[in-house]
Amino acid sequence: MRFAHTNIAARDWKRLVQFYVDVFGCQIKAPERRLSGDWLDKATGLTDARLEGVHLLLPGHGENGPTLEIFSYEKSHEECGAVMANHIGFTHIAFEVEDVDTIFTAALAHGAERLGEVTEKKVENVGLLKLVYFRDPEGNIVEIQSWKK
Repeated sequence: MRFAHTNIAARDWKRLVQFYVDVFGCQIKAPERRLSGDWLDKATGLTDARLEGVHLLLPGHGENGPTLEIFSYEKSHEECGAVMANHIGFTHIAFEVEDVDTIFTAALAHGAERLGEVTEKKVENVGLLKLVYFRDPEGNIVEIQSWKK
């Protein structure tokens, strides 16, 4: 058994893919997908599901690592209010980076929205944690963190 992927259902999958490529160095894992049919309806519980998008290779895991799947559905479900970090269920994805400040600045320059502040915390027997939460261009929460001994 192995972890395969995490999906983000996007309004504009191409724009969101470009954000993750530009900010985190993710790479597109071909092929681009355009999926529909009875099999997809059965799997998702939807009717007349049509989607398109790609998988992104996540940094640090190579060609066979888990991916971030970013798809846009032709018919999207009505959105609920903004998810916060204490929302029940999936709330954010996290990237470990060398330089939190540099990546945070790059994310903001590529359309991210500030959610929290860059902060540091000494974690006993682990090291110094530096982190911040922000929203990607479609409002999904992203955490970036770095650890120093």
